[in-house]
Amino acid sequence: MPDLPQHRPVLAGARYNGAAGSALRLEALPEGHLLHVLGTIEPAALAAELAKIGLANSSIRQAGFRQWFVAGDAPLAPAKLDTLTAALAGKAFVMDQSHGRVRIGISGRSSRLLLSKGTAVDLDPAVFAEGSSAMTMVGHISVQIARTGDDSFELTVLRSFAESLWDELRHMAASAEKDGGV
Repeated sequence: MPDLPQHRPVLAGARYNGAAGSALRLEALPEGHLLHVLGTIEPAALAAELAKIGLANSSIRQAGFRQWFVAGDAPLAPAKLDTLTAALAGKAFVMDQSHGRVRIGISGRSSRLLLSKGTAVDLDPAVFAEGSSAMTMVGHISVQIARTGDDSFELTVLRSFAESLWDELRHMAASAEKDGGV
């Protein structure tokens, strides 16, 4: 059987820093791990199981009814995935989505303004607090937006749409800077 082609990150090291004086940064995040967990397990119990296998730094995000994404910067060894799957047997199903989705970080004091140009989600901190996430559209592309800090967000997108989303975000940022909005 021939060897499969090597994995190539879609946006490998892509970065965008706004114009001088702009408070906006876009960056392709490491393609570490992204797990889709479906089941009756509660986030606290899921976090405990992740800690047991050394993934305590992973982020757990609501992805729908009884669904979560578990995201992190480090690649996930197959043995750890097997251990987690066995630990959650009967409570949840775990599907590795690391190969199929890409994460993009957006940060800076103008990050909410930029995202408001492409999505209808109310990103006000009083409504969408740190740790919140939502499945939505940015333009015509389906993404999950997660608030990771006061002025920072992470967008998770299907791999096949990552370059289109990146181009759209850069275009929105450049347009806003030209108009003096970012």
